[in-house]
Amino acid sequence: MLTRILIAVAAIGAMSLTAFAQTREHGTPEQNAVARQATAQRLIDGEKACTGCDIFQVDLSYQELTSRDLSGARIRQADLSLSTFDRTKFAGADMSIVNAFGIKAEDADFSNVNFEDATLVGGWFSKSKFHLARFNNTNISGSYFEDAEGLTQFQLNTACGDEFTRLPAGLIVVPCKIQ
Repeated sequence: MLTRILIAVAAIGAMSLTAFAQTREHGTPEQNAVARQATAQRLIDGEKACTGCDIFQVDLSYQELTSRDLSGARIRQADLSLSTFDRTKFAGADMSIVNAFGIKAEDADFSNVNFEDATLVGGWFSKSKFHLARFNNTNISGSYFEDAEGLTQFQLNTACGDEFTRLPAGLIVVPCKIQ
């Protein structure tokens, strides 16, 4: 019986050490927020490459961030409103729940991006690429996609828009429900 208790205590201790090591390696939520904001500041200051970086919940509103590489980045819940991202690569990024109201992203690459629950209201996406992008519950009201590439009806079936949404010929989007 004593042997079983000692084994159980040792196992719990080993699990605690592993959890402690993970916390130290990844930092506290406050440390992570500071690191993410520092990454965002480097982008604002002109850093061009941020592939796979974590900018979860950062404020990048009202910024001029053209020709950046944010491929594979975690941009979830970030505020990108009224910012310019012309010629920026977002391929494979997680952009779920972003606020991209009034974003300008001409000739950008949004291939394989997750836009679930995002707000893209009033966005300008001229000549941008959307191959395999996911728009589940995404509001694209008033946005311009008329000459966008790779956009399909299948993708738009889970998004919503309004009469001011401009899409490539033959594509439609259902009206958003007023809440």
